Amino acid sequence: MRKLALGFFVVLVICVGLYLRVHHRRGPVETAYAGSQQLTLWSSTAAVREVAATASFGDRLEVLSRSGDQAQVRTISGTIGWVDAGDLLSEEFWQKAKTLLNETGTRPIEVRGQTRVISNLHLDPARDSPRIRQLSKGVPLKMFERRPVAVPQSDPTAPGSPPGGGEAASMAASTRQEDWWLVRAQPASQGDVAGWMLGRFIGLDVPAPLPDYATSAGVRIVAWFVLNHMADKKSGAMPQYLVLGTHGSEGQPCDFTLLRAYTWDKPRQRYETAFVESDLCGKLPVQLTSGSTPNGDASFAFDDWNSGAAQHRSYRMTGTSIRRVREGSATRQELKHKR
Repeated sequence: MRKLALGFFVVLVICVGLYLRVHHRRGPVETAYAGSQQLTLWSSTAAVREVAATASFGDRLEVLSRSGDQAQVRTISGTIGWVDAGDLLSEEFWQKAKTLLNETGTRPIEVRGQTRVISNLHLDPARDSPRIRQLSKGVPLKMFERRPVAVPQSDPTAPGSPPGGGEAASMAASTRQEDWWLVRAQPASQGDVAGWMLGRFIGLDVPAPLPDYATSAGVRIVAWFVLNHMADKKSGAMPQYLVLGTHGSEGQPCDFTLLRAYTWDKPRQRYETAFVESDLCGKLPVQLTSGSTPNGDASFAFDDWNSGAAQHRSYRMTGTSIRRVREGSATRQELKHKR
């Protein structure tokens, strides 16, 4: 009887040991975050497998092991599954992405737009920079900073490349620039995410009729602002706009080379070009104080780099009249006013 009890005890110890070995909660190798809009956790790495769970972008995951291009992860709720390692963001990468998000939360918005096509959001303004996330078409964007970056020489398909590729295309690519924008994206039903995006993938939400006015003048709009509103009994409070633009293609050293103001003409019930200034090398951001009451005064300012150094330029709008405020002088000179 004693031998039987001893044998039972030994078997029990072995069973408990095996159970603990199989079911013991393993410590993570590292911490990572889901880098896809919806990340699928699979039951195994086999061809025939089942869905174990799903994770949303930014969800914290514990990496338990890696096998080739696959990683075994555990969710906060304790579910374990296998994912494509390329869909994981490292702790260091995630912290840098959070820094960008926090930075855009404190900066003024220069322009608004949306993704024109499926687009990648990068950690830095470069095509080979790690991807934070892929965005679908039509995602709203807040835009903060533009940066011209050299087009990679290996991209003969970029706009403006010489036909036929080869050496001519490589030489041209080494001198061409393309626009990158620091943006804050607002995907539907998910938290905001920030990063750098190619400018040609962004469509600006320019209000009508500004695109028609710009097209007729051969202007490519870079940004626009509401200066104030004109009280009109027929049409209501009509916004009066400041438009920043340039001529030519993307990748120019200046953010904008001209500015125009469009004011509302009540008798004619249409917008008029009330102010024009060209030959600028303006840099964003623009400091804007909008009129808080109908027909209220407004002001704006920016840095002009035409001379090779930053020259601060300030302007004041009163009614439909815009004048430049000369620094260090009480004199204000109206540069151009067509009304």
